Amino acid sequence: MDDDRSLRAPDASALAHTDVTPATKTPRSAAELLAFVDGLRAEALDLEHAHADDIARCPPAAREGLRNLLHYLALRRHDLRPLQRELVRHGLSSLGRMESHVMATLDAVGRALAALAGRRPAVEPPYDPRFDLGESRLRANALDVFGPEPATRAARIMVTLPSEAAADATLVHDLVVAGTDLVRINAAHDDPNAWVHMVERVRAAEIAVGRRIRIAFDLAGPKLRTGPFEPGHAVLKLRPERDPLGRVIAPARVRLVPNRRTPPAEAEALPVDPRLLHRVRVDDVYELVDARGRSRRLRVAAFDTDGRPICEADRTVYLVPGTVLLHRRGKRSAAEGEVGEMRPAPGEVVLVPGDRIDLVEGDGPGHPRRIAIDGRPAAPAIVACDVPEIFKRLQPGHRVLFDDGRITTTVREIARSRAVLEVQHCAGGRARLRAEKGINLPDTVLTLSALTPPDRETLRIVVGQQADLVSASFVQRVEDVVALRAELDALGATHVGIVLKIETATAFARLPELLMAALAHAGGVAVMVARGDLAVEVGFERLAEVQEEVLWLCEAAHVPVIWATQVLDGLAHDGVPSRAEVTDAAMSGRAECVMLNKGPFIVETLAFLADVLGRMRSHQTKKSSMLRALAVSDRIAAPTAAPPIGADGGAAQA
Repeated sequence: MDDDRSLRAPDASALAHTDVTPATKTPRSAAELLAFVDGLRAEALDLEHAHADDIARCPPAAREGLRNLLHYLALRRHDLRPLQRELVRHGLSSLGRMESHVMATLDAVGRALAALAGRRPAVEPPYDPRFDLGESRLRANALDVFGPEPATRAARIMVTLPSEAAADATLVHDLVVAGTDLVRINAAHDDPNAWVHMVERVRAAEIAVGRRIRIAFDLAGPKLRTGPFEPGHAVLKLRPERDPLGRVIAPARVRLVPNRRTPPAEAEALPVDPRLLHRVRVDDVYELVDARGRSRRLRVAAFDTDGRPICEADRTVYLVPGTVLLHRRGKRSAAEGEVGEMRPAPGEVVLVPGDRIDLVEGDGPGHPRRIAIDGRPAAPAIVACDVPEIFKRLQPGHRVLFDDGRITTTVREIARSRAVLEVQHCAGGRARLRAEKGINLPDTVLTLSALTPPDRETLRIVVGQQADLVSASFVQRVEDVVALRAELDALGATHVGIVLKIETATAFARLPELLMAALAHAGGVAVMVARGDLAVEVGFERLAEVQEEVLWLCEAAHVPVIWATQVLDGLAHDGVPSRAEVTDAAMSGRAECVMLNKGPFIVETLAFLADVLGRMRSHQTKKSSMLRALAVSDRIAAPTAAPPIGADGGAAQA
């Protein structure tokens, strides 16, 4: 199945003489269209028979889904748009809603075309129960994986639990009351102890509310991230807030603390010689010359609860270790001392288009480019990555993207354990690259296992915590799915559902094979459209198109989908959604589950999303518009007896 062409159907010679092209001027006859449809039907059955063994390996409940997926793939190898136009001209189905019931649709269209052509319909009876079977199987699979469908909406809502959920029972209770159907625990963060407490909070909320909540654990998967950088300068910048005219409206503030061996973790704490902290009063000042050689003053404005002075500055100050402070009260000097050790700023590389980066194998610190004494470049910027597989697969011309696509580079040269990259694009024209930022390789096929040794240990832990679902991150190969199934089997957890996170271009291209492998799992299967990395991999301009195709393929396989990443993100973080976010949320109801990420307004966001999904339920089901009565239609009063309408839109003449 690793061969991307493994699902290619045999040529259908029956289609050759009934070619329907967009340039067709004369409508095709019903007999010609029937021959075309019969050819498609034969091709779909051929593909089904070619994969009879794969179908037999699936649990009985999943076999119809795989069979229907194969039928759908056989048809979608062709450009069916000309055929669709011809069918509409004959007043027939355009095949545009066949995803969950391909063969039933083909047979129904075939019967209608046979009747129009004056032939006996090939398939009986006129009503085909398979139309309902596909949709009912999809609903049943969603029930198995996600739990019961809410009363007021079709789509479930999954919420990512923040770290504070481990200790905050009220937060978890409020999320459940507001409508959470599933919670997601990201095993790439926190630790097993925190996960245990999160699960306890969820189970307690279940009891209080009287409703079962499914728990999904995200496995971390292989991490393609930038390595560490040499630390930056140890400097504390104090800058007052100014109005548009440059007048100070809020001075900068800093708290003075005794210098210790370990620098303080607080960003606004300045370690100083302890002698500078004795007998300090409000309005005392500390005089200094900052790192730029500017004379500055810090005025004592208040004291914290520990009696340490809080100083204010009405001018910008750059403070570094060794800066000398002179404590004064009026004209009298009280003490003199130095600024102590400070935490250095995180290391980074500042990049603009045209810059060179050397991506090197290992976990050694990267650094900005080196400049010689004469001002010429002495060494390129270095970025480390500890995944050796990357350097075996990269080729000249491949793209390497950093930090969610904010920095785009192209491989210019490949050497042993090193790739020379040229920066093509930076968000805003200039970007800062730091440690632990994501790396995407949209043109490079990697053979990394999606199930890492830490993931196997995580699986053991979360199965013991009664996980309902586990999500495989960066799944790309059939072997990844097989390995996950085998691990669950070894743990006696075949009842645990699996979620395939589609977040790379390779995973999207191989989705049919991944679905075939996953459908053999007894515990239920779902697919997550992980739009964050996926958008970076396929290009933001293609995301909507790719998202649609994932929805179609999964509906054909009767596999429920999770619509994920940045759903109502503005509302969750800032309390106000954007217009585009609301539209995205409305369209998310086409999936069986919608995922929200964490944020300070997550409870309000959850309630908002539940309301939107409830409203859209009566308007949209998958790709079908539902024509409920519209209140706006009553704005135009209907006459008592409406006259017939003529071709020109007016009343027909008697």
